[in-house]
Amino acid sequence: MTAEARLQGQVAIITGASRGIGRAAALALAAEGAAVVVNYASSAAAAEQVLAEIRQLGSDGMALQADVGQADQVEALFAAVMEKYGRVDLLVNNAGIARDTLLLRMKLEDWQAVIDLNLTGVFLCTRAASKIMLKQRSGRIINITSVVGEIGNAGQANYSAAKAGVIGFTKTVARELASRGITVNAVAPGFIATDMTANLKQGEEILKQIPLGRYGQPEDVAGVIRFLAADPAAAYMTGQVINIDGGMVMA
Repeated sequence: MTAEARLQGQVAIITGASRGIGRAAALALAAEGAAVVVNYASSAAAAEQVLAEIRQLGSDGMALQADVGQADQVEALFAAVMEKYGRVDLLVNNAGIARDTLLLRMKLEDWQAVIDLNLTGVFLCTRAASKIMLKQRSGRIINITSVVGEIGNAGQANYSAAKAGVIGFTKTVARELASRGITVNAVAPGFIATDMTANLKQGEEILKQIPLGRYGQPEDVAGVIRFLAADPAAAYMTGQVINIDGGMVMA
């Protein structure tokens, strides 16, 4: 925990927090004093390990299994958090999957699975969190999108569409919730060294497109999440998309 512990007394829910960007975000917010809810889909052992690391940092937390693409499971997730903590101050919508293939080979189930988790999951969790935050008249919501939602990527029609949807969703919800002191922003990672990118076949070609010449690390993204969640300087930011991509996309 940092000396300032700017999130002391606050509760953060991070979806897909058992590994990668979600894990790094969980530890970053725990270091600021937040109690962190580690949501996971199937990796119970990994989630418990993250929870142990959170406690080593001096923060509280809980690990909760839920498929955030399913409305009933999202309701159960938030009910469990409210039963224990009675509040939700921060939501990081990070959970996501990729099922990459070219459009003409893409099966409907591969399209739907990605949309259900990567976009509908953001809607379901944000809707649940906003009901709580509106009563509190405060809250910060951070949605993890992607540079491919801005520029597209061959073989990722489903993923790109979902992540583009997250950007539009972020801007709309930011407008709807601003009057109650709730900020909603998006973080758009480029190519980050995680399990999801470990097997990319076009790795060398991708590196050529990144001015900084390297993949990002989960901690690079977590630093921006930490800023949006904890820094007073982020209090006047809403409806924004922040790229963390080594310069890959320059508008």
